[in-house]
Amino acid sequence: MIHPIISDLEKRYTTKRYTTKRIVPDDLDVVFEAMRLSPSSINSQPWKFIVIESDEAKERMHNTFANKFQFNQPHIKTASHVILFAYNPKYTREDYAQVIDADIKNGRTKVENREQSFGAFAFVDMNTDEQGNNATWTKAQTYIALGNTMHAAARLGIDSTPMEGVDAELIGEIFEKELDGYICDVALVLGYHDNSEDYNAKLPKSRLAKEQVIQVL
Repeated sequence: MIHPIISDLEKRYTTKRYTTKRIVPDDLDVVFEAMRLSPSSINSQPWKFIVIESDEAKERMHNTFANKFQFNQPHIKTASHVILFAYNPKYTREDYAQVIDADIKNGRTKVENREQSFGAFAFVDMNTDEQGNNATWTKAQTYIALGNTMHAAARLGIDSTPMEGVDAELIGEIFEKELDGYICDVALVLGYHDNSEDYNAKLPKSRLAKEQVIQVL
């Protein structure tokens, strides 16, 4: 199949070794806007994206691998950027109010319909336990943004590595101020692969056949 979207996805793969080449600001702006525009259930946007760019921030991120997942540690200082995809484990009515107020400001919702708009929050209630925890639901939304960001990066010719091999506990400690109660279980490395060292760049794309995963009724 010949199509720009398919071409993006055919070329995209999980990079294993990076060069020190940096992403230009204009491309970064596109990536960031793609993250911001990612869809989420009831437009909840229960996420926070922390961009690791400076040497100081990279050193802090590097230190989060002190106890485990050291195989991912080399990416941190070599690659251009690392993004922490964090989610709100206790998304509240007050959090959703910020979304509704933004809708009003942007002209999507009329001021007089503000209270009516909270009807969608029933879906949050369905996914919230007695302790107010809805982390399973908010984390799922964050992965939508992760996938959207990887495709945007691929369109720009930027390589990426999604990492669940991160220490959420240490990230929570070292980036406590920035996370402010949010949780990071996955990060995304962005940059450009080292063609001589990245074995995965030379391997053919492999997926199950369409007939095995798609059923048209």
